[in-house]
Amino acid sequence: MDSHPVHRPSGSETAVTAAVDIGGTKIAAGLVDRDGTLRHRCQVPTPAQESAESVFAAVARAVDALAEHPLWPRATAVGVGSAGPVDIRSGTVSPVNIPGWRDFPLVEQVLKHPAIGDRPVVLGGDAVAMAAAEHWRGAARPYRNALCIVVSTGVGAGLVLDGKVHPGPSGNAGHLGHISIDPDGEPCACGSRGCLEGLASGTAIARHARAAGWRPSGGDDSAVAVAQAAGAGDPLALAAFDRAARALAVGIAGTAALVDLEAVVIGGGVAQAGELFFAPLRRHLDDYATLSYTRGLVVAPAQLGTDAGVIGAAALALGATH
Repeated sequence: MDSHPVHRPSGSETAVTAAVDIGGTKIAAGLVDRDGTLRHRCQVPTPAQESAESVFAAVARAVDALAEHPLWPRATAVGVGSAGPVDIRSGTVSPVNIPGWRDFPLVEQVLKHPAIGDRPVVLGGDAVAMAAAEHWRGAARPYRNALCIVVSTGVGAGLVLDGKVHPGPSGNAGHLGHISIDPDGEPCACGSRGCLEGLASGTAIARHARAAGWRPSGGDDSAVAVAQAAGAGDPLALAAFDRAARALAVGIAGTAALVDLEAVVIGGGVAQAGELFFAPLRRHLDDYATLSYTRGLVVAPAQLGTDAGVIGAAALALGATH
């Protein structure tokens, strides 16, 4: 297999880090400079229900698109953030939302791509990457101890402890979505029961609203539609957001008691509902985060939006290679 030699930037050139963010819906890729600025971005859809080979072919297309950019020769490392669980020790991934990837050797396959050359490849979980991004360039910058959460179709999280992103030995530290907060709750796809993800995610919000009798006026019964209805004062939609916020508050309070946090940063689609979600979350935190050192947690919206995964994957690669 032909390899592409790596161009080493001179002092007058801007070095960049290549980054790939793999999710169940899309694969985003970008080139990020040493200041954390996203200089180029592209994305392709994830064929999440197809074979392992088809999913990786989409990753390869994203890398190929990056390699066509003029800044590509200045890329000195590649960061890959993936939906999890991941295993950064073996370089494998088993995303819950990509069934064809079970113990898939992602790092090995990326290293074989002709455009990569001899660049090092660093793997991380997507939520850990989000935490790295928000700590580097976003809402977690002022804090040495923070929990960064993505609340979207699922719930993911990453930890910043003592000023550094803390992935843990396997890369899954802070996997808040699969902490069981209801021992008698519904079965979860992970094999456990009563997981936070099944109560606080956007998917759960929409499901609970429908089960309570909420019906959309235009046929759209997604979490976005529930948020719109809640904004208009619909009591069933408001109750669905309150239920999710309460569940998340329980998870946050438990994490704060365990690792002693200063702040919680929340991003993802559900966080886009703004105070419809943040107001009940803060209220419920007052009920559950009652220990002297857990009271008064700062709760802030994430700042980097959909770019967080790419910027964070680059941050993980920079941290591992410097």
